Amino acid sequence: MNKPKVGIINVSGYTGVELARLLSQHPEVALTSVTGRSSAGKKLGEVFPHLADLALTIEPELGEVSFAFSAMPHKESAKEVIPLLSRGIKVVDLSADFRLKDAAEYPAWYGFTHPEPQLLSQAVYGLPELYRREIAAAQLVANPGCYPTGAILALAPAVKAGIIEPEIIIDSKSGASGAGRTLSLPTHFAEANEDASAYALDGHRHLAEITQELRLFRPQLPAAVTFVPHLIPMTRGILTTGYAHLASGRIASGSRGSGEVFQLYQDFYRDEPFVRVVAHPPHTKHTWGANTCFIHPTLDLRTGRLIVISAIDNLVKGAAGQAVQNMNLMLGLHEPTGLGAAAIYP
Repeated sequence: MNKPKVGIINVSGYTGVELARLLSQHPEVALTSVTGRSSAGKKLGEVFPHLADLALTIEPELGEVSFAFSAMPHKESAKEVIPLLSRGIKVVDLSADFRLKDAAEYPAWYGFTHPEPQLLSQAVYGLPELYRREIAAAQLVANPGCYPTGAILALAPAVKAGIIEPEIIIDSKSGASGAGRTLSLPTHFAEANEDASAYALDGHRHLAEITQELRLFRPQLPAAVTFVPHLIPMTRGILTTGYAHLASGRIASGSRGSGEVFQLYQDFYRDEPFVRVVAHPPHTKHTWGANTCFIHPTLDLRTGRLIVISAIDNLVKGAAGQAVQNMNLMLGLHEPTGLGAAAIYP
């Protein structure tokens, strides 16, 4: 039986090359085509020596494939994806171009008018833990952003169960690879090393995505989310801490309440292959290279506040690994296929 032919648009970024690494080890698909602009015409192994065994040349245009990943930047990705959809090709888009359901949000958060707003209702938000059935039936999946993945997985059980008030604070700390491979002063080694800084305090673009998804759980009581991201001096990983006051009368007081919250999270993620609810605060290093999200829910008994901590590798569960997870569902494959590797530690 012939394996599905898979292609990556823009293999030269961090997300694209991580996709290539994961797909090179996937037993059920064949990576046959990769594109790139500045590196077009070069052997993939010349640009990324660790992928030399793939024996692929980086082309300016995608070859004949039945499934495609677009790792293009925001605004640019839609231009690549739309023609593929008209040819019947299934696509996972790793940009934000199809994540938001309201086309009016794009000028405000991403600075462009969406070229095909009717596709936004067709695109499925690619968080398998919430939309597994819809993803399996989709032609177009919008892969979630890295920050939203950690934040939504951390807070979804509490929001859905109605145990917290709508005022939510999310604090996230990310490694420098989250900014992409394009050179920039804030991620220059001399600037980022031995430093930590908050940014986008007036509203990070991922806030629209986080709020959109959390509000779907309780539309009658919209979530009011404050989201503050931080850049810290490491390459990979996102550590997210979510805070919210408990709703009155929904959880027992004292240590019994802590146990109820932990059980709520265990039940919510009981059968999930890539989410682990853990008894101790996770470290980003626990996720390095793996498609795993670790979640630790607890209560601040002094203040009656829920505290939830999540840890992911921003390039795997936060991007390329989750994209492969979505591909598996869309192709009818076993969901964990090709994603079973444990984290690299230390």
